[in-house]
Amino acid sequence: MTTDKKKAKSMKNLIIKIVKALVDNPEQVQITEIEGRQTVVLELRVDKSDMGKVIGKQGRTANAIRTLLNAASGKVGKRFVLEIVE
Repeated sequence: MTTDKKKAKSMKNLIIKIVKALVDNPEQVQITEIEGRQTVVLELRVDKSDMGKVIGKQGRTANAIRTLLNAASGKVGKRFVLEIVE
């Protein structure tokens, strides 16, 4: 596994840990990775009943998760984008 792949996997694991701590159905948390040249899109899927917990009031929780992802991705050298998919 290349260094970039390891770093991308660690970002994915970071998001999974954060989201699983927030939701009632942690077994339903799934992240799909779509890798481009300079950007990696992480598509997050959770149970419909947990969607509000992940997004938060006025999107505050989702924005906080994205902020953490952006801060951590600075070390990786790639841009990570979190998309929450229904």
